[in-house]
Amino acid sequence: MNAKEFFYTVAEMRSAQNAYFKTRDPNVLRAARKLENIIDKEIERVRSIVNSAPC
Repeated sequence: MNAKEFFYTVAEMRSAQNAYFKTRDPNVLRAARKLENIIDKEIERVRSIVNSAPC
């Protein structure tokens, strides 16, 4: 995932989170959690690259 994709996925995730807290719809919650999982995996992927890079 590149920076632009990351940005748009985070924006979509936040939109889904806000929609869930307005509606408490379980389907919206599932969508928000799916996006959160994608973002969490991307953060871990980049973190492992940064941590393994020589100083």
